[in-house]
Amino acid sequence: MPGTTPNLPPRHDSWLDRPSHHHWLESEGQRLLAFYRASRHATCGFAALDEDGRLPADAVPDTMITARMTHCFALAAMRGEPGAAPLVAHGIAALNGELRDAEHGGWYGALPQPGETQTKQAYIHAFVALAAASAWQAGDETAKPLLDDIIEVIETHFWAEDEGRMREGFSRDWREDEAYRGGNSNMHATEAFLQLADVLDEPKWRKRALSIVEKIIHAHARLNDYRVVEHFDAEWNEWRDYNEDTPKDPFRPYGATPGHAFEWSRLLLHLEGGLLRHGETAPGWLIEDARGLFHSACELGWHVDGEPGLVYTHDWENQPVVHERMHWTLAEAAATAAMLLKRTGDTAYETWYRTFWDYIDRFLIDRERGSWWQELDRHNHPSSEVWSGKADLYHAYQSTLLPRLPLSPTMAKAIADGAL
Repeated sequence: MPGTTPNLPPRHDSWLDRPSHHHWLESEGQRLLAFYRASRHATCGFAALDEDGRLPADAVPDTMITARMTHCFALAAMRGEPGAAPLVAHGIAALNGELRDAEHGGWYGALPQPGETQTKQAYIHAFVALAAASAWQAGDETAKPLLDDIIEVIETHFWAEDEGRMREGFSRDWREDEAYRGGNSNMHATEAFLQLADVLDEPKWRKRALSIVEKIIHAHARLNDYRVVEHFDAEWNEWRDYNEDTPKDPFRPYGATPGHAFEWSRLLLHLEGGLLRHGETAPGWLIEDARGLFHSACELGWHVDGEPGLVYTHDWENQPVVHERMHWTLAEAAATAAMLLKRTGDTAYETWYRTFWDYIDRFLIDRERGSWWQELDRHNHPSSEVWSGKADLYHAYQSTLLPRLPLSPTMAKAIADGAL
């Protein structure tokens, strides 16, 4: 039945407590890391791989991919992965170099090509901050200037104190402010801010993360039955029909995205854990909203079109719009189920955790070519309607780490402290 907890026999133990399950997660993480070493671009940074794990001849270094790879390899380097530190250095060199706008400041979306018009996007800058913090935590000294620069750019251009959230985008020279505000970019800013708070030991970043969460989740998603509102105008009015004509946009799809509800839920748990760990006030609604987001995503996204899996989006009448299944949504669902199980002890999350990993194992893991299929159609066959190739390590790799880590501190600090 759509959205209901899968009917499995009751369990008196948890996969999270089993060394054999930890071994499985470790092995899968190692397999993913090995696959994505090939994304190192000879020019600079990292670029998207094809389905066979090859770098196409026309591949262009991409800032989001470079930042995500740098972050992941920094985590791996701290865990003793041979060869990971040079990949971190390669990523940081690109983010300090060709991918940075030396004239106007900030970061391009990709290595500039002749005739292209470049803009500055909050989504990209959130990942640059995440990569810089992870690399510096991993001991890469060249990451410190990058960390200082990205913080300055965020505080000068993107963070709006009067709005309590991130602005979305600007022209290359910062003169034009995009008349749009986005939930997705603010979600990843929340992730980056929580890590900055831990790595730099600066509570103001947790305060900013709480401001974002309170305004986007507690003030909007909660009142929409925990359906995450993705799009807003420049005054933060809900923009429900945004991209209605292009529902398969990979970053700003029309409607609600269950995968983001899972991701937000996990971030609320990390935020609550961080606040409590540092003796700061944690609102009681953080856990309430985290649970509400998770259950809404299950109800409205899981098995709602007669096939296993999570639909990419649904409309405001709760009907599926884009039926394709994205690998990242399952990675986030599994990680969030683990975090909720740790936080609450509710065995329903154990059942969901196993269900999501069983789906990943059956449909997403590509044991012939490597990595995971990035996208499946509504019948769970490989698809490329929204994404093509196998560009992304970030979500899948993190899903092999998070179930073995505490709610707080965030991943880079927790690993540096010996949690894993």
